[in-house]
Amino acid sequence: MRFNLRSLLPQNPHTYVGIRLVRPLTLLVLLPVVVRSCIHLFSADGGAQSIAGIDISVAGGSNIVALFHQWGAIQLILAALLSVLFFRYPGFTPLVLLTLLADPVMREVAGTIAPVTAVGTPPGAALNAPAFIVVFALLLLSLVERGGKRRV
Repeated sequence: MRFNLRSLLPQNPHTYVGIRLVRPLTLLVLLPVVVRSCIHLFSADGGAQSIAGIDISVAGGSNIVALFHQWGAIQLILAALLSVLFFRYPGFTPLVLLTLLADPVMREVAGTIAPVTAVGTPPGAALNAPAFIVVFALLLLSLVERGGKRRV
């Protein structure tokens, strides 16, 4: 086994050559991303108060909700694009994982720049480190090239 960084942008995106278990596990990571996006976009408060514990009864609370809805829209566009890549082009699984890996990293950066004040710890903040570890491990496994090329 060897790591192949060229798997991030494979010559043949229709063929995934990494460890087979990575694909179904990646799907298990991708599904909550789609659900999270829909919650931010379609729930009444965008999940700001009901999930993240942010007080929206303050002045400008409707702007907080509007930002959560817009955030959900952007997340859903990204989730849809990643889903298309994942299902249509299995060879792009490592690229999908790299993109998913950027999410907890950028959340941590954003949270450091401007921390969120909430009643409790928002799920996104609580799950950043575990999500990073899981997705990083999947990314590494997706870059391991197996002996024979397999179609998935």
